[in-house]
Amino acid sequence: MNCTEFLANLADYFDAKTAATLRSELAQHMDGCNHCHVTVNTTRQIIEIYRNNELYELPDSIRTQLHQAVLTKCAELKDNKKKTKA
Repeated sequence: MNCTEFLANLADYFDAKTAATLRSELAQHMDGCNHCHVTVNTTRQIIEIYRNNELYELPDSIRTQLHQAVLTKCAELKDNKKKTKA
């Protein structure tokens, strides 16, 4: 399983709508992929914040860093996709 496949199944993973075999594959991928492990933990924390209706204001410096990190990752994925097609 690669990161793209992992992310495509992330919503079902959180909603517990995945078959046991797929859930096992997702867990195995997370064990070997720090990026996806962090993504799951961060998403889980965000879900908990929204469930508890807690508001959390990000400092501008962190907001900027987060925004840049997302843009960088999107650019990397786009570049990798182009390389795969070539």
